[in-house]
Amino acid sequence: MFKAFLIKYGEIGIKGKNRHLFEDALVRQIKYALKPVDGEFQISKEQGRIYIEALTDYDYDETVESLQHVFGIVGICPVVLTEEEGFDKLAADVVSYVDKRYPDKHKTFKVNTRRARKSYPIPSMEVNAALGERILKAFPEMTVDVHNPDILLNIEIRAKIIIYSEVIPGPGGMPVGTNGKGMLLLSGGIDSPVAGYMIAKRGVKIDAVYFHAPPYTSERAKQKVVDLARIVAKYTGPIYLKVVNFTDIQMYIYEKCPHDELTIIMRRYMMRIAEHFARETESLGLITGESIGQVASQTMQSLASTDEVCTMPVYRPLIGFDKQEIVELSKKIGTFETSILPYEDCCTIFVAKHPVTKPSLKVIRRSETHLKEQIEEMVKTAIETTETIIVKWQEEA
Repeated sequence: MFKAFLIKYGEIGIKGKNRHLFEDALVRQIKYALKPVDGEFQISKEQGRIYIEALTDYDYDETVESLQHVFGIVGICPVVLTEEEGFDKLAADVVSYVDKRYPDKHKTFKVNTRRARKSYPIPSMEVNAALGERILKAFPEMTVDVHNPDILLNIEIRAKIIIYSEVIPGPGGMPVGTNGKGMLLLSGGIDSPVAGYMIAKRGVKIDAVYFHAPPYTSERAKQKVVDLARIVAKYTGPIYLKVVNFTDIQMYIYEKCPHDELTIIMRRYMMRIAEHFARETESLGLITGESIGQVASQTMQSLASTDEVCTMPVYRPLIGFDKQEIVELSKKIGTFETSILPYEDCCTIFVAKHPVTKPSLKVIRRSETHLKEQIEEMVKTAIETTETIIVKWQEEA
C-alpha cells in the first residue's frame, strides 16, 4: 500500500540558517541506512520535509527497521502521495486509504489538514469537515472524536497531497557527523557500547580503541568487542577500531607499582594511548562509559586522576546514570546479550582485591616514576603494533 515515507525530524527544525546543513547530513545518513535494503529509493527535501519514495518493490519491514537506526529522525510516516486534482479526487483517495488501512471500521477518527500550499481554494477547517462527512458516509460504523481518536488522519496539501495516519518513532538526536568526531574507549562490558551510542545520538562520529592483553584475554574477548562495535555501527556508520596490545604495559605496571593503584595507573596509560590515536584521527575528545561511583576507578577522585594525563576533553555520556538505567539502554540498542558473554577484558583480569577509591594525584605520580623510561618504549611499541579493524554493520559485510 505504501510507496513513500515522510520523515519527521526534531531539533534540526530550530537550526535557523544552518538547518539545510543538518538536513543534508540526515539525507546522507538515510541513504547509508537504506543501502543494504532490497529496493531502490529516491530521497528528496521540500519545505522542511524529507521524503523517501520507493522506485521499485521493496521490503517494508526492513526499510522501517533500518530508518529506526538513523539519528535525527523522530518519526517515520508511511504515506500515500497523490496529485492535486480537485476535492472529489482527494476525498476518494482518503476514503480508499481508510478502507485499505483499517479493515475494522469500528473506530473513532479525526481529520487534521495542513494547507501548506495557500493557493489551495478550500481552508483547512472546511477540508476537515468535508472529508469527515465523506468518511462517515462511506463507513457509517465509524464515529468522530476530536479529543482522543483511534485514528488521527493527517492530510498535508503541498506540491502533492500527502495522506498518513501512523507515525513510527525514530531514535531522535542529531545526524551522525554534524558534531565532530570522538574516540571511544571500548571494552567488552555493558557501559562503553552504550556510551558510544549516546554520544553518537548527539551527532558525534565515533572511532574506538580496545586494549587487548593476550594471553590473559582470549581471541574470543577481542571478537566480543568487534561484535559490540558492529552492533553500535548500525547506528553510527563504520567504526575504525584500534586494537592495542596492552599486555607488556599491564605486566610492567603490575610488577613496579602498588597493587591498590593498578587500575588507576593502567587507566592513565590507556588514556594516554587513546589520546594519541584521537589526535591522529582528528578526534575532538575521548569518550568513556564511566558513571560516578559505579566502581573504585570511577569515584570523583579516580576520574580526576585519569583525566589529569589528558590534554583533550573526556566526555562521559553515562556519568549520572545508575547501572540499571545503563542495562536497560543496552537491551534497547541490542548490545546487552553480547556484553554479558563470559570473555573477560584486560581491565577485569588485573583488578586489585582492594583498589584505592580516593587516590592522591601526588601519590599516583610518585608511583609512576618507578616505571621510568622503559614504559615509554612499551607505549611506543604498543602504538606501532596496533591493529586497525574497519567495523561495519553485518548487513554490509
